[in-house]
Amino acid sequence: MKISYNWLKQFIKVDWDADKTGELLTDLGLEIEGIERYESVKGGLEGIVVGEVLTCEQHPNADRLKLTTVDVGGDTPLQIVCGAPNVAKGQKVPVATIGTTLYTAEGEAWKIKKGKIRGEESHGMICAEDELGLGESHDGIMVLNKDLKVGTAAAEIFEIENDEVFEIGLTPNRADAMSHHGVARDLKAGLLQKEVAIELITPSVSAFHVDARSLKVDVDVKDKEKCPRYCGITISGVKVETSPNWLQYRLKSIGLAPINNIVDITNYVLHELGQPLHAFDANKISGNKIQVKTCKAGTKFTTLDEVVRELDKDDLMICDAEKPMCIAGVFGGIDSGVSENTTNIFLESAYFNPVAVRKTAKRHGLNTDASFRFERGIDPNITEYALKRAALLITEIAGGEITSDISDAYPNKIEDFQVRLSFDNAKKLIGEEIPRETIKSILTSLEIKVNNVTEAGLGLTVPAYRNDVQREADIIEEILRVYGYNNVGTTEKLNASISNSTRFEDYKLQNVIGNQLAAQGFFEIMANSLTTPNYVELSDQLNAEHNVVMLNPLSNDLEVMRQSLLFSGLESVSHNINRKRNDLKLFEFGKTYHQYSEVREEQKHLSLFVTGNKNEERWNTVAAPGDFFYLKGTIETILERLGLNRLRSAPTKSDVISEGMSLSLGKKKLVDFGLVKKSVLKHFGISQNVLFADFNWDNVIEMAKHNKIKFTAIPKYPEVRRDFALLLDNAVSFGEIYTIAKQTEKKLLKDINLFDVFEGKKLPAGKKSYAVSFTLQDENKTLTDKQIDKIMSKLQSNFESKLGAELR
Repeated sequence: MKISYNWLKQFIKVDWDADKTGELLTDLGLEIEGIERYESVKGGLEGIVVGEVLTCEQHPNADRLKLTTVDVGGDTPLQIVCGAPNVAKGQKVPVATIGTTLYTAEGEAWKIKKGKIRGEESHGMICAEDELGLGESHDGIMVLNKDLKVGTAAAEIFEIENDEVFEIGLTPNRADAMSHHGVARDLKAGLLQKEVAIELITPSVSAFHVDARSLKVDVDVKDKEKCPRYCGITISGVKVETSPNWLQYRLKSIGLAPINNIVDITNYVLHELGQPLHAFDANKISGNKIQVKTCKAGTKFTTLDEVVRELDKDDLMICDAEKPMCIAGVFGGIDSGVSENTTNIFLESAYFNPVAVRKTAKRHGLNTDASFRFERGIDPNITEYALKRAALLITEIAGGEITSDISDAYPNKIEDFQVRLSFDNAKKLIGEEIPRETIKSILTSLEIKVNNVTEAGLGLTVPAYRNDVQREADIIEEILRVYGYNNVGTTEKLNASISNSTRFEDYKLQNVIGNQLAAQGFFEIMANSLTTPNYVELSDQLNAEHNVVMLNPLSNDLEVMRQSLLFSGLESVSHNINRKRNDLKLFEFGKTYHQYSEVREEQKHLSLFVTGNKNEERWNTVAAPGDFFYLKGTIETILERLGLNRLRSAPTKSDVISEGMSLSLGKKKLVDFGLVKKSVLKHFGISQNVLFADFNWDNVIEMAKHNKIKFTAIPKYPEVRRDFALLLDNAVSFGEIYTIAKQTEKKLLKDINLFDVFEGKKLPAGKKSYAVSFTLQDENKTLTDKQIDKIMSKLQSNFESKLGAELR
């Protein structure tokens, strides 16, 4: 937000330099991010003086040039070559002396130098108004008043503005400071603590009066919840034209482009007092009636930017007797605004519900100065005052007369806030005791009324425009920021307490595993917890009814809380692949969010993503793609690091993984992992394989806490491995092989592992080859060949009969 220092000084007559004032504003919580210099005329006319043309003769070597001598108040006149057709002896003219910097219309600088033009020396330049930035005319040089003294600096005779502009990083809670008046109010309170007592000057509206009651526009507020207060007045006989220079300079200094005097005045009052206003062409209001209401969903409305918008049933509109004219608090319509032909206007000043305005603005993707203020909450009690202020400025600048009484629809007054402050609580939060008289002085300077005083505390009334000050803690924050955080002393004694924490704290385990993954070449990502609701359609196990929906979404793509870390991770994978980063190993600690009936649930997860080669490409190593077993090994090292072993494996039930497993400990599932389905990857434009692991981190922590380490003797007897190469139908999964094998041999079969999958032209159509290993072990004796062959024969027989498998 930009604040003009010259404009600020109209409210508070401070003589500090801008840097010092900026430091105080920052201490008050209005952080100054920068101070810019504004000049209504680029360069401030520095080096331009009044000169008198003493002689004017034809240039001896050019038909269109004149050779002049000009007195600029120096010891000797200057010889200047001039090409203007209107230059003549005896004129007073603006002269740019040697060394002066002038600027083109595009802002490019160029310096006046001594030189020769067609053989004659020229020691300066007689200027036209466009060359000085005082206008657009280039028909000839400027001819000044003959009474001006030679040598007078041009900056003294022209109406120009030099200003310093504060760029304030306004926080969302400080709606009260969204204007020059609001900033001045804070500055006054800060100066008072510096023992500088200055009066806050507010523009007077005592001259306001109704000239005639000849143009009445009825106001009917149908939706009083979305529009608690609505004021309006008519002004007739105005002349729409360019604004005076002073008004243009004020707006330009804060980055606004002047439009016409009526619109400029509404913008001026907006930034002066913080109250948005809107001017309608009264002749375009059908039926001389204003209705504040919502319209039927799907109604078409064209805004000032010539965009046709489709209204929502909750969009509050300003309508006449026949049609909508303006999106309330957000944007005007193209057909009802002020134009150069306007003579009568209806001026609106209102207080709209902040939530309603925010929803409408976000729904239509609009962000205006008005919506910025209405969304955060303006002062409901300044509505009529701002209307009078604008009306007086309009009659003064644009002429016309006030032709109606003020319509003020304010059925339910918005009350001030009642807050109780305890001196003891203030001392506890601040860390030292501030004198009670100082506290009362600070609160009074912030227009917070002290109703009663006791030994224990204060009873306070907080004005309605301070919607961020409704609790005792807020009051203490107000006291502290004005008193000065830097004025709160620190003690020489430092007190600290030592807390007993377990090594299984979430953040500790995250650091352990995060460091381990980083050492293995993984990079941590932190994806947005907000996502699009469309992702639930990629998995049958996700339900749109379980989405936690945002009431005020930033966009349609950030409308719900995520139910899975997979899709936000795939967004990162896709983003990197599209930028030629094809070899990725990523991990993320994050939460998923679910709405179950009336209960909301958060679940902590750790996700891993592996795609492309598992190692960086080097001349002395062969590039090897990350595969299922690489991911499986990484997962096992994570669980082993946490002391979790003796895991039970089973085929995953996740419908976003095509070939995968799940690992459990007891009844708790710890992780699902495998290859992401092609159909899911296609949605993100990913053509290469992506391996994904999803840890239920809550279960991991719980099992790590309760896991009791048991030591068992290493088996004395050897384990035996046998492999099958099975020719199977494409529809057969590893999970079916796993289940049949476990059912066939429950005691001696210790591990089943899929170590190769082959699909190619050498196999019959519709077939694939699985290479599966089976590990057998008897902890009490050595297995014999007869036992092993019997088990393998039984496995082969069951695979052939139940799956139609063939040994290759």
